Amino acid sequence: MELFPKSRNYQIIAIVSIILILELLSLRVEGSSQAKSISYPAINCRKHSAVLTDFGGVGDGKTSNTKVFNSAIANLSQLALDGGAQLIVPPGKWLTGSFNLTSHFTLYIHKDAILLASQDETEWPYLAVLPSYGRGRDGPGGRFSSLIFGTNLTDVVVTGDNGTIDGQGAAWWIKYRSNQLTITRPYLIEIMYSDYVQISNITLINSPSWNVHPVYCSNVLVQGLTIIAPIDSPNTDGINPDSCTNTKIEDCYIVSGDDCIAVKSGWDQYGIKFGMPTKHLIIRRLTCISPDSAAIALGSEMSGGIKDVRVEDIRAIDTQSGVRIKTAIGRGGYVKDIHVRRMRMETMKYVFWMTGSYGSHPDPNFDPKALPEITGINYRDMVAENVTYAARLDGIQNDPFSAICISNVKIGLTEKPQKLQWNCTDIQGVTSRVTPPACNLLPEKKDNDCFFPSDKLPIENVQLKTCFIA
Repeated sequence: MELFPKSRNYQIIAIVSIILILELLSLRVEGSSQAKSISYPAINCRKHSAVLTDFGGVGDGKTSNTKVFNSAIANLSQLALDGGAQLIVPPGKWLTGSFNLTSHFTLYIHKDAILLASQDETEWPYLAVLPSYGRGRDGPGGRFSSLIFGTNLTDVVVTGDNGTIDGQGAAWWIKYRSNQLTITRPYLIEIMYSDYVQISNITLINSPSWNVHPVYCSNVLVQGLTIIAPIDSPNTDGINPDSCTNTKIEDCYIVSGDDCIAVKSGWDQYGIKFGMPTKHLIIRRLTCISPDSAAIALGSEMSGGIKDVRVEDIRAIDTQSGVRIKTAIGRGGYVKDIHVRRMRMETMKYVFWMTGSYGSHPDPNFDPKALPEITGINYRDMVAENVTYAARLDGIQNDPFSAICISNVKIGLTEKPQKLQWNCTDIQGVTSRVTPPACNLLPEKKDNDCFFPSDKLPIENVQLKTCFIA
């Protein structure tokens, strides 16, 4: 009698499937050997390549490709240990709901390809709430899965030559504003619990909510993104590194209805308990337009801690504030060792803004004794023009924000500036060569340059390879 016949049949089916996939991919390579190849940079190249149409994709903008994406990626995942695979989204309009990525995998979006997010809610699976948040941000229930989603992955790339992902978010914004949602709107890209993640060289427009959300990840590269949403669209944050370690964000252009970059690490008691900080983060060469929000926000959900953030070469245009720290009693956690330099701002409400009373809470069960620690905040070499207020710096009574340093900053005011330019409470620190002069709580320290680290973070040692599409 044969032992375990079903198990053996499954093994045979899996082997046959892999052989068929390999034959299909080898035919594609042979048939396209004369075509001009496309190159792109990535953390790893793939041995195998397939096109969405190989699995029945239809790029007419009307036919749903949700099952096609999931089927293609599930099949290609069998090649993970044989050099990995890349799935090419060719020119066309590809309507799809949520689909899941796999390890040792690249999703490549052609410059003439548009992924259109489905308007059918049945194509968006539900996810549990994030453990560091305790509830959905839009409501107490769970969350819709993101359009492109992955969890517990290693070595995953989403890239292209500036192909487009259109979240078609207007319908979601209407539902949110009219309180029709009990669970959180989908994001465009969310990667969870993963290591070595690259998201690069694509355009994202009209997200239902946040655009890019790496959460509980390490070794994350976000490069060359163009992110655009109407400036009045709700919560369309650009990039939200959340409880991530060793992350680099660079060369991005963002127009948003919320913060262009929002650094996070969990919400009140849930974030404190989960205890995973965002640390070792680089943000450089960012252009931001966001009239009602910040170029870069730290918080307000920062209860797991935020530390060692290095920001440089930033341009903010018609944006409410430059780098904003948002926290409150009950948050706990910390924001410390923040370093910002070479920032240019044009038409701003605030250049510097720190808030100790950003009091939204997931529920009433937060600990009022959980006070945040805000310390080691450094700004240097900055220029701003057409500014309404130089600064609003509000710490917390009996919990002052400390070790603030601001040096070599020139702020040009509007034609009719506010009389009180520096509004400061419950803060401690120094300034040097700042105009207009700061408040008394930030006295002048002559010839002082605020510290900016000179060492390299590990993410800067990651060398990208040149990969090809035939």
